[in-house]
Amino acid sequence: MKITDFIQIGIYIAVLVFLTPLLGTYMARVFEGRIRAGQWLEKSIYRVCGIDENEEMDWLDYTKAVLFFNLLGFIFLFLVQIFQSYLPLNLYRLPNVPWDLAFNTAMSFMTNTNWQSYSGETTLSYLTQMLGLTVQNFLSAATGIAVFLALVRGLTNRSVSALGNFWVNTVHSLVYILIPLSIIVAILLASQGVVQTFNPYKEIKSLQGEKIVLPLGPAASQIAIKQLGTNGGGYFGANSTHPFENPTPLSNFLEMLSILLIPAALTYTYGVLIKNKKHGWLLFIVMMLLWGGGLAVSLWSEYSSAAVPLVTALEGQETRFGVTNSLIWATATTAASNGSVNAMHSSLSPLAGGVALFNMMLGEIVFGGVGAGMYGMLLFVLMTVFLAGLMVGRTPEYLGKKIEQNEIKMVILAILLPSVVVLIGAGFSCVLPVALASLGNKGPHGLSEILYAFTSAANNNGSAFAGLSTNTLYYILLLGLAMLIGRFGVIIPCLVIAGSLAIKKIAPPSAGTFSTDNTLFAALLVGVIMIVGALTFFPSLCLGPIIEHLLMLKGHVF
Repeated sequence: MKITDFIQIGIYIAVLVFLTPLLGTYMARVFEGRIRAGQWLEKSIYRVCGIDENEEMDWLDYTKAVLFFNLLGFIFLFLVQIFQSYLPLNLYRLPNVPWDLAFNTAMSFMTNTNWQSYSGETTLSYLTQMLGLTVQNFLSAATGIAVFLALVRGLTNRSVSALGNFWVNTVHSLVYILIPLSIIVAILLASQGVVQTFNPYKEIKSLQGEKIVLPLGPAASQIAIKQLGTNGGGYFGANSTHPFENPTPLSNFLEMLSILLIPAALTYTYGVLIKNKKHGWLLFIVMMLLWGGGLAVSLWSEYSSAAVPLVTALEGQETRFGVTNSLIWATATTAASNGSVNAMHSSLSPLAGGVALFNMMLGEIVFGGVGAGMYGMLLFVLMTVFLAGLMVGRTPEYLGKKIEQNEIKMVILAILLPSVVVLIGAGFSCVLPVALASLGNKGPHGLSEILYAFTSAANNNGSAFAGLSTNTLYYILLLGLAMLIGRFGVIIPCLVIAGSLAIKKIAPPSAGTFSTDNTLFAALLVGVIMIVGALTFFPSLCLGPIIEHLLMLKGHVF
């Protein structure tokens, strides 16, 4: 590595740390109702949709609203795709999307996974990209924030069952956070050359005289929210390796920064909302340590002469951005359930690919998705508090609320469900001929391809290892089911926990209260996260990227 590589990493982390309290404070004020500059738009939405902004919901009503809202989004996006050929802004008369692919795509974008088994520029019209995918990018991100706010209410309420209003929380997230930030980022990206036009595709001739079609479209607006909302679905099939989607080093930096910007800032927002900024910073530091550790392993693996003899391998990576930027992006996108890529993850060295895989296996809690990362991390916080309480022989408490049997059952359910989906789905796919027929590589790399696909789907990431042909009925349906369970198998237990905690009294801190804002708790939290991840997935990682790394040192490649 060169000094410039360290400078790039340092600048990225420094800007992220600098913006975290600024954006975090702003979002806290939004959620506390202290920012009302867009009140006219907010009130208009309430009137049109018939929303009573003063209505309070308990956990059951909140859950029903979440499920109903997402069901409507799924149906709408599915219909837009299967009737695409009859709708406007279909300049190239693209046919209707097949029902199975439309199902998978609608499920993917509704669950904030944004897995794509197609190439956008050859499959979807301008209208489908905008009215279908881009809209769901906003709505799925807002859903994650709304669930996070419900859990915060559950932790801070004093014997009151109400968790707020799902519709109000969603509108606040859209009007005051996601839409304004997306407009700013879209303008910045367009200034760097990211295309934003309704003009038809442009035909040119190559130096050899061959006709080449350059795809265009309203891309910048979708790229902005795909990054800020930790969505990740690319406008073009090549995602952010495409020069029209990511043309310059500055656009690359802006897109990488956008991946972690809101998830990181939400840690500070959480500290403000619970009136303990120190605890919010502690969660930020834990996430940063886990992300930084993964980045360090990836950099060592790619640059080490032991891993790649004599030269640094650039195969599958953008020479415009280099190895370091590819690895910052790869570790950020898999840690944050974003799923966008600026390099081929299958081309990473085995350990670097393994880090990307492990980031997702942790449950997308290392910053994680917008809102989803925080409520996922809070599940591990509750688990850590519970285990610490058992060790000292007293009833576990978090923020003055007792953590009892009902809460810990839901915590375990939410943590284990995505893991079960990953292991069962990958296990069956390793023995079924219909699944093995899609493999692009054999040996441990082939296992990594299958494992990565189910890990990405069940943890709502959406990135692909590549090499695995997933546009088959088997993978389309099975991965769609994995996305559904991975999303709502966590959301529903979180809302149950929120409802259970909300009605409990808040006990004042005492001499025996276990502190959750010191180094000891941070160490325990990291230990619980790593142990749960290691015990669950270590055998499969050994059979995949770890053994592939050892075989590579012996000269065997796949």
